Amino acid sequence: MTELVLWLLETGPAALRASNPAGHVTASAWIVDRTGQFALLTHHAKLGAWFQPGGHVEDSDASVADAAAREAREECGIEAVHHDASRIFDVDVHLIPARGGMPAHHHHDVRYLLAADREAPLVPTSESRQLSWIPLARVVDFNPSESIARMVRKSLQRASSSVIE
Repeated sequence: MTELVLWLLETGPAALRASNPAGHVTASAWIVDRTGQFALLTHHAKLGAWFQPGGHVEDSDASVADAAAREAREECGIEAVHHDASRIFDVDVHLIPARGGMPAHHHHDVRYLLAADREAPLVPTSESRQLSWIPLARVVDFNPSESIARMVRKSLQRASSSVIE
């Protein structure tokens, strides 16, 4: 998967544009609490499933990492901080089905690990039916996809070695 994203990025700025027929880079925030035992998921209104916050990179974003943090603020109303903004946590390429006037295309999703205070108030938007802190051990009950399960495994490995700063 990483090779696909690198190939896409070699196409230049078009890699970030939603209009790119080859697909485009998106940014996600895998948000865990400071103990590393809970993940913040959103029940996506259009897709009807639980996911991490994320979306398109905008012209105002200085980087894909900044886009992930912005998506966390916009979709959850929460200030999440990068655990390491220079390090990509996960990459996933997935097909987005045709909808409206947009043909089917691929999202090359670059995911960053962020930490947030589980006690901070959450502010759902129209993009989300619900926001919830879910124990990592139960996340796959909400979304059993390999993409989500992989991030859970990575989070559990990290939590077993240290607390998220």
